[in-house]
Parts: sequence; C-alpha cells; structure tokens
Amino acid sequence: MNNKPKVAIVMGSDSDFPIVENCLNILKDFKVETEVLVCSAHRTPDKAAQFAKEAESNGFGVIIAAAGKAAHLPGVLAAYTILPVIGIPIKSSTMDGLDSLLSIVQMPSGVPVATVAINGAENAALLAIQILSAGYPELKAKMRDYKEQLARKVEEKNAALQQKLKQG
Repeated sequence: MNNKPKVAIVMGSDSDFPIVENCLNILKDFKVETEVLVCSAHRTPDKAAQFAKEAESNGFGVIIAAAGKAAHLPGVLAAYTILPVIGIPIKSSTMDGLDSLLSIVQMPSGVPVATVAINGAENAALLAIQILSAGYPELKAKMRDYKEQLARKVEEKNAALQQKLKQG
C-alpha cells in the first residue's frame, strides 16, 4: 500500500464537476491525494478500460465514478479493476437521476459498485475515506473526529431550538 492514500475521481462529462467538486473538497480536507479526470464509458471506452486496468499500479486505493443518464462508467471501471468503485448517480434532466441511480446500483453478480444517493458526492468521499481508513490509521482518527463534529452540531442545533421554545 502507498504511504499516502489516493483516490481517483472519474466523471463521464465535465458537466458533472459542480457535483463532484463537493467530493473533491472533502477528500482534500482529509488530506487524501486525488486525481480527477473526464472519461466516457461510451465515447472513450478504451481510455476507461486502460485507466481502470492501471489504477492499482498507479497507486489508487479507491475509484469514485460519477455519471448521468445511462451511467455505465462506474460499472465499466469496476469490470476492469479489483479496486473498490463508488458510483455517484448524477441527476439528469429527463428522469431526475433515477435512470442514473438504477444504472449504477443494478450491477451483475461479481461486479460490485458501491452506490451513493443521486448527487451524493459528499457521501462518496466519506465512504472512500472509510474504505481507505482500514490501511491508514490517520484517516480513521480523522473520521472519528468528523463524526464527533457532526454530533456536536446536532446537539448545538437542539440546544438552540430548546432555548427558542422556552422563549416562545
């Protein structure tokens, strides 16, 4: 395993970047090395296959793949690698992303793709970090801190609500 965690973020189109950017920011906050690229399962299938075949030897530990509509990219990448692949279904204009979600989540037996919610880039990043934390203890510690921070925020919001209710 590399001395630094590394995640590939692959998009079927550059129009997916506004969603994927949230994923990238979280990975950067956790100090995970990233590489971002556009690669189409349909328009550049050879490039997609080659990238996936070389991903492990290029030091990646997880691949996050964002795609809309037919959304074959995560499955194509998963077909060519043993690395975990996390699919982000991108909301499309025709079916509000349901087409993307079903295309990614309905993988055949033997070719798993972990799938997050439609436009769920943040959870894709967090899932990648959780997967990588098995081999990187520093990520495990950062994830614990992150979860504690989430809990604190909820408690703060509850305290503010309770205070407001007492005043009303």
